[in-house]
Amino acid sequence: MNQTVFAPWNDPEAKPLIQFKQVTKKFGEFVAIDALSLDIFEQEFFALLGPSGCGKTTMMRMLAGFESPSSGSILLAGKDIAPVPPNKRAVNMMFQSYALFPHLSVWDNIAFGLRRGGGSKEEIAARVEEMLRLTRLTKFSRRKPHQISGGQRQRVALARSLAKAPKLLLLDEPLGALDKKLRQDTQFELMDIQEKTGTTFVIVTHDQEEAMTVASRVAVMDEGRLVQVSTPDVIYEAPNSVYVADFIGEVNIIEGATAQEGEAVTITWAEGQQPINARSTLSLSPGQKVHFAIRPEKLTISAERPDDAANAMTGKVLDIAYLGNISTYHVELPSGQVLKAQSANTRRIARRSFTWEDTVWLSWTDTAGVVLEQ
Repeated sequence: MNQTVFAPWNDPEAKPLIQFKQVTKKFGEFVAIDALSLDIFEQEFFALLGPSGCGKTTMMRMLAGFESPSSGSILLAGKDIAPVPPNKRAVNMMFQSYALFPHLSVWDNIAFGLRRGGGSKEEIAARVEEMLRLTRLTKFSRRKPHQISGGQRQRVALARSLAKAPKLLLLDEPLGALDKKLRQDTQFELMDIQEKTGTTFVIVTHDQEEAMTVASRVAVMDEGRLVQVSTPDVIYEAPNSVYVADFIGEVNIIEGATAQEGEAVTITWAEGQQPINARSTLSLSPGQKVHFAIRPEKLTISAERPDDAANAMTGKVLDIAYLGNISTYHVELPSGQVLKAQSANTRRIARRSFTWEDTVWLSWTDTAGVVLEQ
């Protein structure tokens, strides 16, 4: 079965649902969003990811209509939304606090917005039942919010937000209040519901794992700017800067100076350490300062020096973090630099191969890491 890959951002003919055009937002002298341009397409599950204060919530509030741009424009389906008040936009926002009415049942919470929209009793009832089925809440429909769990309250808020069939649903840290296990289950539920309804979702989160799990594309933000916008695999495997590499997942970053021949790059770094062999399509000048980023799982840890590795260096095990499915070894090199290497725990713990103070070899291929200019 040949499924076409959903990637409207690669199609020059595709029209974006949302367009930020050179949008700047200032609060007094403080620039929250800085001349930002971004396209988001219909049916995307788009994640805005970044540390607190990077501007992601401000972007969402501008989409919802609670803030307006200081300059630039935001288009929804080709129309400037600045003059449209929040309650008239085809946009709904789901808040972190869920904002449910405590005195109303689950059924009435979901029906609330529909009743204000003036549909007939039959239409409203049919739509509420449909939303209850979609979010698997049918048997809780008569309960009040305090009589159901946090995860179920989250689904009521989602059902209420989707009941009016918005073109765009904004989710502000929607899973922040849930514990880790429930959060993971709910992430898959969200993806499932988004796929079934075909609604465009924009989620704001500072949880990188969440963004990487749910999103079709991720925008990594810093200080009101977009640092990189791409699919989760590209952001992880091919970050465009030290900031992105460091923000997403675990990473080793080594600073050095380059020499290049075609795509083959050698990076000279700490004194007495072998240069690193890497590959890159960047055009680097001789002796240019670069950063080399490599993920811990790309490093192989072994007791003997591997014969044919492009890169191999020896060090001493300083620390071991046992995470159940994987162990992370912190290995100190003679230069004092500590590299993290990860290996899967396929055996029972008693059979672990390395322990503290052991001398080990770390090796990796010339394509395992990324050479970064910034």
